[in-house]
Amino acid sequence: MSAERRPTVRKMVKEAVEALGGDTTNTAVRDWILRKYPGTNKSTIQCHIVLCSVNHPSRVYYGQNKPRIASDERYDFLFRPDKGRVLLYDPSKHGVWKIVRHEDGALGVAREGRPRAAEVEEEVAETVGAGEPTVGFQAEDQLRDYLALNLEAIEEGLQLYVDEYGNAGVEYATPVGRVDLLGEDGGGGLVVIELKVGRSPDAAVGQVLRYMGWVKRHLAEGRPVRGVIVAQHASDRLRYAVADLPDVSVMEYELSVTMRPAPGLDEEGQRV
Repeated sequence: MSAERRPTVRKMVKEAVEALGGDTTNTAVRDWILRKYPGTNKSTIQCHIVLCSVNHPSRVYYGQNKPRIASDERYDFLFRPDKGRVLLYDPSKHGVWKIVRHEDGALGVAREGRPRAAEVEEEVAETVGAGEPTVGFQAEDQLRDYLALNLEAIEEGLQLYVDEYGNAGVEYATPVGRVDLLGEDGGGGLVVIELKVGRSPDAAVGQVLRYMGWVKRHLAEGRPVRGVIVAQHASDRLRYAVADLPDVSVMEYELSVTMRPAPGLDEEGQRV
């Protein structure tokens, strides 16, 4: 099939699930697409299964799913009843699912009517400028969630890794520990990303090497594996620790905050 006539991967996924009877597995969807559309990137297929599944907790890390109610038919057409399995989404059976911001500020998914989930109807505007107060992340999970949504801040073309069961590379569970972030670069290589917030340099380097060893032997299938340590400040100890490790790099981050007046309300309580 010519490149001009190939549908988007999102449409391929929907076509595959419909062709497979509306109740199938991630693996079956992937294999169906690869048979009909040879050469489609496997990881891109897995990512689209996640971002189009209304109740998958990792869908919030994809740009198409910035905070909104689950009412966009382009991306809200799958439901995940079990790990590695998908159904065509039916709100009358599965409930209405939304992307929400919880009380602690973290994004998540929740069925309509559940308590402790504040509906987010507008995209949060973030403005970063020079010369403004610099801040850092107080907790590692805050830095992790930010980077999961902005992996291209680390490297252009970097995206979350998703395995054949639909598990995304955020706090990715392995027998040797949880990887903070596991990405896939534009060339198909795997990138182990470890976050250093309040940890010693030796601990951060030891963790990234341990996870790289496991990923290389169990996930990579011959693809290159490298590591990235993200810290607000890279100390001399950390730089020396990775100086002779060609597959491990260190990146520093810096954040800024911009203040702006909040919208007012009219007599009926509507924003103005």
